[in-house]
Amino acid sequence: MTEYPVTVHVAPATENRNRLTTAFRFFLALPHLILVGGPAAIGLGVGWNWDDGWSWSSSAGLLGHAVFLTTIVMWFAIVITAAHIDMLWRFAAFFVRWRVRATAYLMLLRDEYPPFGEGDGEYPAFVEIGEPPAERDRLTVFFRILLALPHILLLGVLNVLWAFTTAVAWVVILFTGRYPETLYGFALGVLAWSVRVETYVLLLRDEYPPFSLKT
Repeated sequence: MTEYPVTVHVAPATENRNRLTTAFRFFLALPHLILVGGPAAIGLGVGWNWDDGWSWSSSAGLLGHAVFLTTIVMWFAIVITAAHIDMLWRFAAFFVRWRVRATAYLMLLRDEYPPFGEGDGEYPAFVEIGEPPAERDRLTVFFRILLALPHILLLGVLNVLWAFTTAVAWVVILFTGRYPETLYGFALGVLAWSVRVETYVLLLRDEYPPFSLKT
């Protein structure tokens, strides 16, 4: 597989897990969920509604709604001028980086509480997005949602499986203090795939993401 310019890094944490914070993980993560949403929003933030058409899921959090609006502005800017607005690009990248940390915490991949806002250098789960593309592909940007649709549909299934395996891992951690390695690897793969697709949908990258669970 050709290396994709978006890479998710999570320091493995399968042993000696914190059972107390695991038990109350959803409630502890709630402030982050309100602001940047949870894993259902990653790769699935864009959806079809027969009343409203394409829309950004409410699971993307408060900042996610702002990013949805700025992405529309950036879509017009790229289609018309072949250049994005740097400030908007960096805002969307900031949003994705924050949600990767929040998702890693919520879905039990790490026990350390994630920082609010910036903080990639301080947290053992982060994403590399690279610098903004120097040249933009107007054609693929114009059809971006349609091009991403196969990924969005597949991630719909994978996110359901991820929720189920995380529930299993939650029970196992409470009883044994361990996160099963097989389930952990699957969770990492879904997270990485979802983030690659989200950066594509949010116009942060023009390279087409691979259909892969590889991190």
